[in-house]
Amino acid sequence: MHPETPTERPRILASILIPALLLLLMWAVKAAETLSGFDLGLLGIYPRAWKGLPGIITAPFIHGDWSHLGANSVSLFVLTAALFYFYREVAMKAFLGIWIITGLWVWMGAREAWHIGASGLVYGNAAFLFFSGLFRRDTRLSALALFVVFSYGSLIWGIFPQFFPGKNISWEGHLAGLLSGSILAFYFRREGPKEPRYSWEFEEEDEDEDEDEDEDEDEDEGEEKTNPTATANS
Repeated sequence: MHPETPTERPRILASILIPALLLLLMWAVKAAETLSGFDLGLLGIYPRAWKGLPGIITAPFIHGDWSHLGANSVSLFVLTAALFYFYREVAMKAFLGIWIITGLWVWMGAREAWHIGASGLVYGNAAFLFFSGLFRRDTRLSALALFVVFSYGSLIWGIFPQFFPGKNISWEGHLAGLLSGSILAFYFRREGPKEPRYSWEFEEEDEDEDEDEDEDEDEDEGEEKTNPTATANS
């Protein structure tokens, strides 16, 4: 008897909880900034300066305007929910790893400017889902990788600043997210979801075991016939 898989409804609800809470907080921060009139851009990452170090944690919550926040919201929700649904065993470790590593690399190597926004998380999640689908022998995850390519393949242009001349885009954050997601996909390739096995595969195994047992019994009977045991008479 094999353990039953968890029902889909609780699993779906659990997978959307983290991205929903993140987006709620991001939108609340933007609303507070707009209503108060304060510029929260100083909570971003400023490379190689102590004042920019806290931005590794806070920068994804800060956005330049509502259109910037809106552009990141849908992608962040979909990709993060997919991460927590399909890779729930390693999702939190991978997500936090993408967050910290991306921010740290931006702080270490980006140009001197305030870097804000959740685009690095979007790129990191997309890279993790894509490369994890390639590294694992699982048709579901491979299909998910193809979905990421077809839906978010155009993100690749965001790492080339020459495609956005004159625009204030943190292409370094995009590149750092892409690299961190790819590396973590390789690092966690042996953890998390395994290739699913179906009921008929277990039935075939049971049949093979029964056949092996029957063959062993036949061999034992044959040995008894060819080698009868001697009995002693008193």
